[in-house]
Amino acid sequence: MVAMIVRVVVFALLLAAPAATLPAQRASGVRGTTATQVVFLGTGNPSPTPDRMGPAVAIVVNGSSYLVDAGVGIVRRASAATSRGVKGLEMPNLETVFLTHLHSDHTIGLPDLIFTPWIMHRTAPLAVYGPAGTAAMTSHILAAWSADNDIRVNGLEKGNTTGYKVNAHEIVPGVVYQDSNVKVTAFAVHHGTWAQSFGYRFDTRDRSIVISGDASPSESVATSCNGCDVLIHEAYTQRGHDMTTPAWRAYSESFHTTTYELAALATRARPGLLILYHQMYFGGAKDTEAGMLAEVRSRYKGKVVSAHDLDIY
Repeated sequence: MVAMIVRVVVFALLLAAPAATLPAQRASGVRGTTATQVVFLGTGNPSPTPDRMGPAVAIVVNGSSYLVDAGVGIVRRASAATSRGVKGLEMPNLETVFLTHLHSDHTIGLPDLIFTPWIMHRTAPLAVYGPAGTAAMTSHILAAWSADNDIRVNGLEKGNTTGYKVNAHEIVPGVVYQDSNVKVTAFAVHHGTWAQSFGYRFDTRDRSIVISGDASPSESVATSCNGCDVLIHEAYTQRGHDMTTPAWRAYSESFHTTTYELAALATRARPGLLILYHQMYFGGAKDTEAGMLAEVRSRYKGKVVSAHDLDIY
């Protein structure tokens, strides 16, 4: 009983501590030093790199998880994180996801996220927040797997009748979600020819976290961060940009952010920690993660790291 009281008091003190006393640290597979954990379930891009799953980030607060994007491998990575001690990513807890946009590499894991946690005993419908088109996407997924659902509910498995359902919310910029753990604010970013793309800011009792999603340099990211604890941003190298064809450069400039552009943006945003994800290398074998970090650090004086799958900050 005494041990339980001590744990409760320690946790309450942790939540009450100022954010400045709770530095973000890389602790792959280990619980971080803050009550709010940022867990990278996928740091990749459309390329089928075997050690990087598709884009997916989890914000875990008080045993609840809030996912951003659903790239390939999201559920398996969540299971791996659970085995490393992140209980908020147990299958029944995967109840809420925020989509930045509807590119396939950010949504191809959505059927898995809808159905696999249900099979593993989730009873709540999956809440999906995203741009226009989210409701149509999820309804078509449910239709595509309707025979499977029927067998699992009405066959010998006797599955529950709620956990495979989806509550889709098509959003506009502003506060899109709030509960006792977190306030989630969506903001518009520019991502090529997509009519709607969003970044998200998560505010918890001990941390503020901004995620860019896929975006070319967008001042809304800097404004939304404005000294936030953690800024998670996509990037591709200046080296790769300079080595590609004019047509590919035109595409990249419209859809994504170079290291040099990110350094300038982060200087304005002033995050406590800048984390790179969705890293892209267009410049061949010599275009590397070490080179990407060196490029950012050459023009940005704040703390910056490059995330890998299953890193926890």
